[in-house]
Amino acid sequence: MEYQATRDRVETYFDRTATKTWERLTSDAPVSGIRATVRAGRDQMRDVLIGQLPDDLTGARILDAGCGTGALSFELAARGADMVGVDISPQLIDIALKRMPDATRGTMTFSVGDMFNPALGTFDHIVAMDSMIYYGADDIARILDGIAPRLNDNIVFTVAPRTPLLMAMWRVGKLFPRSDRSPTMIPHHPAKIATKTKGHLRELTRVNSGFYISQALEYRP
Repeated sequence: MEYQATRDRVETYFDRTATKTWERLTSDAPVSGIRATVRAGRDQMRDVLIGQLPDDLTGARILDAGCGTGALSFELAARGADMVGVDISPQLIDIALKRMPDATRGTMTFSVGDMFNPALGTFDHIVAMDSMIYYGADDIARILDGIAPRLNDNIVFTVAPRTPLLMAMWRVGKLFPRSDRSPTMIPHHPAKIATKTKGHLRELTRVNSGFYISQALEYRP
């Protein structure tokens, strides 16, 4: 129930409140100084996650879980991957479809839905950049272990690290009226998530770029 409630809040936020913001943030359009640090951080984190996958992805089936406007999917498709991009926001999927490069149209699909729906099938790799940052450790562990039987290699994903700055932002965010809140990121100690999973969790690079702070992790069954 907690997973479903969080997913519904995230869907409402991205589909009704923040669509234009994310469309601009994930483009080349000018943005404010604060958002520029977020854009730079996300670009850096995308490179970190891609770096955990083989250079040659020809024939590999990869899930971009919470694909948003598709930037990560486009890069992996260009390296030969058979991409499946899924997001709960129809608005963001529409943007991804419009931005899809002609050269990759035969190697990727985008759809609206739960990013870990079993009907999506089996994957060689899964990438989930900033799409699990709103969930608690128990939910994250259930997600990882639940998809393990359909995973041939690894999941690379991000969480919000439990730093003093993020904890302060988390506490301040809880003071806003509920109607004004974006979905609240839940800061984590990766070691705590590791104790709740049946697989193997490894800490990767942490990215600090102004208002973007994110920890990359790798999970293997």
